Amino acid sequence: MSLTKTSAPARSDVTTSATARPTPTVPLTQRPYFRHGTMLTVGALAWSSMLVVFGLNSEGTAYQYAHNASAFLFQVGVLSLVRVLWRSNAIGSGRAARTVLRIEAGALALAMASTASDFFGLTNLDNPASLALDMFWPISMLGMFLIGIRIAVAGRWQGLSRFYPLVAESWAVVTVPTMGIFGEGVARWVGAAHLVIGYAVLGQIVARKQADGS
Repeated sequence: MSLTKTSAPARSDVTTSATARPTPTVPLTQRPYFRHGTMLTVGALAWSSMLVVFGLNSEGTAYQYAHNASAFLFQVGVLSLVRVLWRSNAIGSGRAARTVLRIEAGALALAMASTASDFFGLTNLDNPASLALDMFWPISMLGMFLIGIRIAVAGRWQGLSRFYPLVAESWAVVTVPTMGIFGEGVARWVGAAHLVIGYAVLGQIVARKQADGS
């Protein structure tokens, strides 16, 4: 007679139902702002890359085309963000909130028209109309900064998305004084880094927002 002794299997040999469960994923149908956020990230990275390569100011033809093309792409991304703010009632659902977003969208559209005019060499700053149109670029960015404050105050977006828009939309508030104090050489890198840390990251936060606002 022979006796066979079989050792009990180690716990690592046993696959439990808990460890076998796949990690849940959020389908794109529950991320209605995925394309909008992605557009914002792409635009921010494009403009940031241009600043790294060419700087903030240059007289070269290549700079003029690269600057205006990347700036236009960034403006499209910001306009996509405004669309998300509208759809999600991020600053409120009343008439005043809607009016603010309409005004900001209009300012961005005029800023985009100015950028397109620059790209095609049609801008003449000695012309009052061209000069007025050119002013909508900084005006639209200032508007986004004020909207960022309103998002934080309203509290309709929760978690990181409540305060991060203010971080992203402080680009002009940070970069313009940096240029005045330290010059173009420093402001170039500050502006490029701020676009990545601010708007590019915000785009991914927006892209991951679900239909319920979380």
